[in-house]
Parts: sequence; C-alpha cells; structure tokens
Amino acid sequence: MSAPHRAYRPSGPRFGLARALSKLGYCSRSQARELIEAARVWLNGVLCRDWERSVQLERDRIEVDGQALAAPAKVYMMLNKPRGLITTRSDEHGRPTVYKALIDPTLPYLAPVGRLDKASEGLLLLTNDTQWADRLLAPESHLEKRYHVQVNCRPEPSLLDRLVRGLVAKEGDFLAVKQARILRQGTRNSWIEIVLDEGKNRHIRRLLECCGVQVLRLIRVAIGSLELGPLSKGAHRHLTASEVRALISNSQVTERGYGRQPYPQPWQVKA
Repeated sequence: MSAPHRAYRPSGPRFGLARALSKLGYCSRSQARELIEAARVWLNGVLCRDWERSVQLERDRIEVDGQALAAPAKVYMMLNKPRGLITTRSDEHGRPTVYKALIDPTLPYLAPVGRLDKASEGLLLLTNDTQWADRLLAPESHLEKRYHVQVNCRPEPSLLDRLVRGLVAKEGDFLAVKQARILRQGTRNSWIEIVLDEGKNRHIRRLLECCGVQVLRLIRVAIGSLELGPLSKGAHRHLTASEVRALISNSQVTERGYGRQPYPQPWQVKA
C-alpha cells in the first residue's frame, strides 16, 4: 500500500515568534514581545505566550487579536532626514522621530536601514524587507556611503591623510574613512566629502573629534549608487525596482545565506 499523498508545503528559514511578527512588517520585535506576553498572539489556532517559539513564515499561521497576518507588499523608501529628528520608532524621552513627523502612518511597519543620529541629516533608507536590509547592513557588504561634512577649520592635507590612515578612538576601536577630499573652504570653516565603506557608531564625528576638529553639519548624500539628489528636506519617495536591485549589486555580499529570491521585480515594489 502506497504512502498517503501529502500536499507540498514550502520550507524556509525559521524565526522566533517575536521576530516573525517583525519580519511580517507588523511591528518591532520589542512591541511583538509585549503583544505575545499580553496573550494577544495565536499560532496555528493556539494561544502562544512564548516569544521565542520557532516559526516558519511559509507554513505557520499567526494571528493578532483574531486577525491573520500576511506579509505586506515590500516597501523601499528614501527619506531626506532633517536635523533634530531621531530614527527610532518611539523614544522614551519623548524626542521627535521621523516616524511621527514625516512618515505616513498608513504604511506598513518600516525599519531604518542603518541610522542617522539626531544632529545628522540626509539620505535615510526605510523598508519592511528585512532580508534586503540585512544584506545592505552586513559588515562584509562594504557598501559605500558618501557624506558632506562642514567643519570648524580650514583643513590641511595632513588632516585628510590622517582620516584615511585612521586612528584608535578613546573607546578603543579603530576608525578610518575610505576617502576624504575638500569640497570648498571659507574663511573660518570648510566642507569635506567623506566616503565610508563601514559604519561604527558616530563614526565621522568621533574620528574628527580625535583630530581636534568640530563637526558643524553632517549630511549623508549617497548610499552606493543611490543619491539624495533634489529630494527636499523632510520629503520621502519610494525607490524604483532598479534602484533596489542596484543597491544590492553595489554590496559585496553574495546571495548565500540570504535566500534565492532576486531583488526585486518591478511588480514587487510598491509604487
């Protein structure tokens, strides 16, 4: 007697339940933990209070408050972040965020791809595609990011050489830039273009501080081949499918470990 036929069900990576809610674009991982602990999340028809329960998105059914969750359309956005806003979803100190001030609340949950601190400006990426974001953020990607930095001096060529050679910060980590050149100089301050292919916390500010230089303004103007361009301050737009794919091709991370789905086809990107 032959074995009973079983319908094919696709396999895929497994995640903890809280992370799965984040992967589906429903909320952040910390918010997901709160929902699970509040007994508002059901897994395959059973109430689940274990936020680490293993889940396979292609096979398992997740419900929040009785509503089944499905992966939303992939959203890829660029934002021209103004100075004075932070990039976290919510802030315990009540500081203004890009989400409250600038992002349409009807969009699915979007996470920043990297961050800009409160005093920094310029190009910020936001997406609900965590796999795409992980590839861009992977240290081995060496994805170039270009900044225009106003400093409180007229830098000598030796300063630019020192930025490229790098130095050890007081916290103990090594900081360096890939490229540095003078854009323009005034009588008291100057603008420098700096290119990074890595990104430690407050990388440029800390490095210049170690050199005795104060940063007056810091604007990210490009990530890989994607340029800030004429996008006005505080405005955002959706990336095109070709821009999304180009950022992956700018990255040196291979497909291995990130699934086999190409990034993305034009019909897969929210217009």
